[in-house]
Amino acid sequence: MLSTDLAALKKHMAENPGGVIEDVARDKNATCRAVLEALPEEMRSFAPGSAFVEAMQDIATWGQVTLIIHTDDGIFEVTDPVSQGEIGRGYFNLSGPKGLHGHLRHERCGGLAFVERPFMGKSSAFVAFINVDGGVMFKVFVGRDEARQLKADQMERFHALATKLQASR
Repeated sequence: MLSTDLAALKKHMAENPGGVIEDVARDKNATCRAVLEALPEEMRSFAPGSAFVEAMQDIATWGQVTLIIHTDDGIFEVTDPVSQGEIGRGYFNLSGPKGLHGHLRHERCGGLAFVERPFMGKSSAFVAFINVDGGVMFKVFVGRDEARQLKADQMERFHALATKLQASR
């Protein structure tokens, strides 16, 4: 956390749990991790950064998800399955003939947050990959079905992964 009052941040997040994490962090002079930790306990749980590869490889089996990268200059979204990925040359490499691909500095992952909260009037669920500086590397959101509801099979996998990785803390 930078220089915000933890009690005030918890109060704010209890009253505004659907706030955009990065915007709240900037507005409250806090890290994104501090904002996630300030969410009501029933809305979030954490796993260690050492679970990065295991989490990504599990998410690769979920089917179509939305991966979001939020920077000060834009919000980038990719809705597609995530490739299995593998470690090579110091990176976790996502590859495939199309869709999302790139090279992630997995060793900079300081933790994972499993978040279920309201957002824009709907339920949402995502895994935030948090870097060692407390920022969000990226988020992977559970997909939605034709009725715009969270996919039940992915929610089962989300909960199973959260439970499994929390046990490794």
